[in-house]
Amino acid sequence: MALRLSTGMRNAQLDYKAKATNLITSTTVSFEQGTGTDSRDRIIDAVKDLSVYRRRDNITVAGSTSNNGVFEVLAVAAGYIEVAAGSLTTEDVGDQVVLSGAQGGSLSDIYRNCIIDIYTGSQPTNADTAETGTKLASITLASGAFTAGATANGINFGNVASGVLSSETGEVWSGLAGNTGTAGWFRCYDNAYVTGGSATEIRFDGAVATSGAQLNMTNTAVTVGGTTTVDSVALTLPAS
Repeated sequence: MALRLSTGMRNAQLDYKAKATNLITSTTVSFEQGTGTDSRDRIIDAVKDLSVYRRRDNITVAGSTSNNGVFEVLAVAAGYIEVAAGSLTTEDVGDQVVLSGAQGGSLSDIYRNCIIDIYTGSQPTNADTAETGTKLASITLASGAFTAGATANGINFGNVASGVLSSETGEVWSGLAGNTGTAGWFRCYDNAYVTGGSATEIRFDGAVATSGAQLNMTNTAVTVGGTTTVDSVALTLPAS
């Protein structure tokens, strides 16, 4: 089975307008040199939740005394963002600092905080068609509850190598099985999570197997009530 993109997804990739995201204005931002993992620099805020940003995001800093600029996020937690060592100058809180992310048209950006449903049988002839087979499980971040349009417990793509996109480092992709059956295919939906037939919604379909598929699991036999875990994801952009 092949990777199949919906019309909505192809349109989005061809004509996606970049936008600013997660604008934070704060007087409690500070900057530290070399205090992060592997001596990375840190942007710190003990009041605002910085975990709205993701690893590999570009974040723009404005309003600081000496650290304005655009930086790639290398790691993130609720209270800090790590950027490359040597990027920042130590600076205490006090300035009114503005932080903002950006979302572009790459597949990993379009599918921020997305969700995957796994089905039995063969995938539909295209990703605009309504789902077929029995839905076995919804895959979220560590089996967490997912609400369409909200960021909590959505999963993310993030690692790219040799034309292949895979899941974000450190994320556990899993879900509690609602039915028993053999996993045959999956559909990945953007954060809006609109199911059913549509030529405008953003989603893609792919194969499920124990190896060599777009989505791989240790065992494709799914049992109701059990936890279904994704071992690996590999979305390949063909060279021609």
